[in-house]
Amino acid sequence: MSHHILVVDDDADIRETLVEILEESGHRAVSASNGNEALEVLRAAPDRPCPILLDLMMPGMDGRTFRAEQLKDPSLAPIPVVLLSAFRDTAETARELDVAGHLPKPVSLDALIKLVGVFC
Repeated sequence: MSHHILVVDDDADIRETLVEILEESGHRAVSASNGNEALEVLRAAPDRPCPILLDLMMPGMDGRTFRAEQLKDPSLAPIPVVLLSAFRDTAETARELDVAGHLPKPVSLDALIKLVGVFC
């Protein structure tokens, strides 16, 4: 069974790698390079992703702003978000933003697949 996952990261190499890993694990993944693009993808998609993998630091619209915009939209607010960040305080930020989970960068592939499995 295929699951739709949205990867939001401004680093093209990270985005492509995560999409590839998720697809090799049997999931369907799409990507966006910042929060604005992610909102466009979400609003245009016929189905909702089971989680959104969200980087915090991005140009245009960062992860914090994306999360605020996501929560304002009743159709998008229920989608679980997992933060991906290289910052040491990712757990604290995850609590502040009321997200479903967080993973430190560089992302452990096993941890990623396990966490995605919780939501999909």
